[in-house]
Amino acid sequence: MARMKAAIFVEPGRIVLDEKPIPEVGPLDALVRVTTTTICGTDVHILKGEYPVERGLTIGHEPVGVIERLGSAVRGFSEGQRVIAGAITPSGHSNACLCGYASQDGAGTRHGWRAMGGWRFGNTIDGCQAEYVLVPDAMTNLALIPDRLSDTQVLMCPDIMSTGFGGAEKGDIHIGDTVAVFAQGPIGLCATAGARLMGATTIIGVDRLPERLAMARRMGADHVVDFSAADPVEAILEITDGRGVDVAIEALGTQSTFESALRVLRPGGRLSSLGVYSTDLTLPLGPFAAGLGDHTITTALCPGGKERMRRLMSVIESGRIDLGGLVTHHFKLDDIEAAYDLFSHQRDQVLKVAITP
Repeated sequence: MARMKAAIFVEPGRIVLDEKPIPEVGPLDALVRVTTTTICGTDVHILKGEYPVERGLTIGHEPVGVIERLGSAVRGFSEGQRVIAGAITPSGHSNACLCGYASQDGAGTRHGWRAMGGWRFGNTIDGCQAEYVLVPDAMTNLALIPDRLSDTQVLMCPDIMSTGFGGAEKGDIHIGDTVAVFAQGPIGLCATAGARLMGATTIIGVDRLPERLAMARRMGADHVVDFSAADPVEAILEITDGRGVDVAIEALGTQSTFESALRVLRPGGRLSSLGVYSTDLTLPLGPFAAGLGDHTITTALCPGGKERMRRLMSVIESGRIDLGGLVTHHFKLDDIEAAYDLFSHQRDQVLKVAITP
C-alpha cells in the first residue's frame, strides 16, 4: 500500500513526522495532494493536550492543494484542479446544516450535544499536515482557486480568514461602528480587517507586540493599544470619550481578555467571542450589569463549505484585502517539528508559517 508523510499526534507534547497509508477514496470523497498548509493555534492546543484528539491522528485543517483522485459519485470537478477546502467540512444535509449552522454539522448525538461537530480535519478525521488529505463530501467542500491567486494568498481562507471575518459578522457590525479587537494574532488581525470591510469607522487593536500592532494598522486599525504599557479598558474608554464601543471582539481565549472586552461595551453593545477557552469563564457582576445591560454575547466557529471559501477568495481577488503579510515563515513538511517548536513558542516574530510537502 502506498504511503505518505504526515504530522501525527503521539501524546501531549509530541506531534511527530511519520508515515501512514495514503487514504482510500470513497464515492463522495476527493483525495487532494497538499501543496501548502499551515499550523493553527488550535493545533498548539492539541499539542499541549488542552484539546483531546485520538493518538495517531494526522493534524491540520487548512489545506491548499491539487485534486489527485475523485470518488466515483463526485461531479463538477476534475483531477488536476487547484482547490482549497475549509477547516469546517459540512455534509450539507445534516440538521445543523439545514438550520443554517453548517459549522455544527454532526454536533448533536443521542448522548448529548458536542460543539464543533463540523470541524473534522485534524479533530475527528485525519488532517492535512501531510502529503495527501482525504476531503469528505467533496462536492460540498471543494472550492476552485482562481488562476491568478497563489497558494500563499489563499492559505488563510480555510480557517483564519473565515474565523476572523466570522467574528466581525457575528458582532453584527454596522456602518459607522466603533470596534475593539482584543489580541492581534492571525485571527484577531483578520477580525480587524473584517470589521473595516463591514463598515466600522473606528477600529481599536489591542496587543503587546510591536510587530502585531503595526500589522493591525495595515489591516485597518485606526488606533492601537499596547496592553503592557496601559490598561486597555481605560485606554479604549479614553479613545471613545467614555462612550465605549459598539462591538468588542475577543480573539485570544482568556478570562482577562474576555472580561476586558465586556468592560468596554457601551450599553446594548455586542461582544463577539472567537477565543478557544481551555478553562471555565466567569462573568464579572459589574461589567455584566447584573444581566440588565442589554448586552449581546455571541460565539462563532468559522463557517465552512465551498461557497464560504469562494466568497473569501473573491475578497482577496478583488484586492480589498491582502493577507500575504501574515505568512512570516516557510518550512518544508520534513521540518514540521521545528515549525511547531517555533510557532508554539511564538519566537522570531512569527504570525503564520507556510508548510510545503
